[in-house]
Amino acid sequence: MDDVRVGLVGYGTAGAYFHAPLIDATPGLTLSAVVTRDPGRQAEVGGKYGAAAVSDVEDLWQRCDLVVVASPNRTHVTTAASALSHGLPVVVDKPLARTAEEGRELVRLARERGLMLTVFHNRRWDGDFRTVRRLMGEGRLGDVLRLESRFERWRPVPKGGWRESGTPEEVPGLLYDLGSHLVDQALQLLGPVREVYCESDVRRAGVSGDDDTFIALTHESGARSHLWASSMAARLGPRFRVLGSSAAFVKHGMDVQEERLRAGMPPDVPGFGDDEEDRWGVLGTPGDQQIVRTESGAYLDFYRGVAAALREGAAPPVDPDGAVEVLAVLEAARLSATQRIVVHLS
Repeated sequence: MDDVRVGLVGYGTAGAYFHAPLIDATPGLTLSAVVTRDPGRQAEVGGKYGAAAVSDVEDLWQRCDLVVVASPNRTHVTTAASALSHGLPVVVDKPLARTAEEGRELVRLARERGLMLTVFHNRRWDGDFRTVRRLMGEGRLGDVLRLESRFERWRPVPKGGWRESGTPEEVPGLLYDLGSHLVDQALQLLGPVREVYCESDVRRAGVSGDDDTFIALTHESGARSHLWASSMAARLGPRFRVLGSSAAFVKHGMDVQEERLRAGMPPDVPGFGDDEEDRWGVLGTPGDQQIVRTESGAYLDFYRGVAAALREGAAPPVDPDGAVEVLAVLEAARLSATQRIVVHLS
């Protein structure tokens, strides 16, 4: 069977450091063409991947069998809808859309056309998240009472760009960026949400998008998730702190895969997703603690799942309905922060 030809829309941070190297390393997929107008990036995609560089998405449709949308948030829906209308399956970087209703319309269009639509919620394949999920599955925490999860940075000077200073149509800020991952992971671990409370602030001069955000979720099970995304954390909290009826698990340090992708490490080399031993987490109670080796991170599994969906008819690696559920929670969080209320979803 011939490789699936992949057309990548966008070659900024997401396209260059995540999608392109992961696609290139996945058996059954070939990066065929990349939409970018930057001359330096055009030269890079040709030299590094042997892919054609095109300046407009309209030049992409005949060159590929799969479209990956890694362009700015404001373009996700229009580009994905156009690809689906041209009969092409689609991967969309998170967030899938600006609103849950836009996301539902994309899902409806994909189903009408009988085409795969999936969303790059790659943090489901973080090693620390996989470790928490395994511990919960083994019952070693008992009933989970509270999940604390953080993506924190110390970045007092803004880097610039639409993610920090874009207009509302561009969906800037951490709530829809890192918050998408935090909410998705919480839903994966603890299930549907019935109440949402959010505090979302802009702390730095010259920034329009939120850069210091806290989200509290009450799940239908009664468990609670406390989620932080911040660019103003001079001292970082634990990446995960999970409190259960039998034990707790605490893990510091970010998953290593993003750092290694940015450094140019191929994602298919042995040990790519392995955590440093000094950052393994601790499980237990005050009188009984043990070090827990971090599960290996596995971002490649997302694109392996995409290849299996297209070549073998398997389910997509991320069900788009789950991505819509994330958007519904994010919308509720924005409403909560704006009106200073608790939003009830069910």
